[in-house]
Amino acid sequence: MTLAARLRDNLRDNLRDNKALYTVAGAGDLAVEKLREVPEQVSRLRENVTRYQDEVRENVTRYQGEVRQNLTKLQGDFRENVLRLQEEVRGNVTRLQERIEVRDLPGAARAYMAHFSSRTAEVLDELAERGRKVVARIEQQDSTRELQAAAKTTRRRARSTVTEAKKTARAASRATGGASKKVGD
Repeated sequence: MTLAARLRDNLRDNLRDNKALYTVAGAGDLAVEKLREVPEQVSRLRENVTRYQDEVRENVTRYQGEVRQNLTKLQGDFRENVLRLQEEVRGNVTRLQERIEVRDLPGAARAYMAHFSSRTAEVLDELAERGRKVVARIEQQDSTRELQAAAKTTRRRARSTVTEAKKTARAASRATGGASKKVGD
């Protein structure tokens, strides 16, 4: 087996076992799937907007005065509640500061990171599995098989051309070598 053939086989085997390749293929497939859903969703949204547009206008006109009255009342209530809650928050913060131990924070941060990293690994595994399916589907398509066959034929023809060129070069070298010996005589 030639060096080029070994490198090609090694590359092909490494790509087949490459989780990153499958993850990217899976992410691409997921993106395409979601993009295909967009036109239908936009169409549905347009229908809903058209259907409810007149009803919304009617309701806005009908409830406009009521909203103004409620808004004025709620502004006063809001101010009172904000002042009351500010005092409560100050008291709660003081109590929490007394209860929280600084030495507990690194443990909590580690637990959060462990959860985040395990969830990330799950998502990457899901995308990689999806990508494996995409790659397998592509490998089974007729167009892929035709392309592989064409590549083999091209590779065979290239080798044949190289072999013929080498033979021609050797023959030309022998002929010039023989001619130079005759000229030198």
